[in-house]
Amino acid sequence: MMYDRMDMLQRDFAVEDARRAAMDYLLQAWEEAILDGIDGDCVANAALFAAFRELVSTYGESAVARFAEGLSKRVLDGEFTMPGLPQ
Repeated sequence: MMYDRMDMLQRDFAVEDARRAAMDYLLQAWEEAILDGIDGDCVANAALFAAFRELVSTYGESAVARFAEGLSKRVLDGEFTMPGLPQ
């Protein structure tokens, strides 16, 4: 039982590390694109397209559509708003 819990915690940490690493890669690429003169909204649209394409490939259209339906509330609730930036 204790080993099962430790295995689960190790998997959780590994997943979180992978997510952090993925975010670091994306932020570096984003910064490079901005430095190369590409508008942030163009980078954002390309990132969203790539993300949704990957999600659909992994989970299927129906599951991703359900996920996307919940995005409106999350945006309006401020989940993606950077503190201190004008809206």
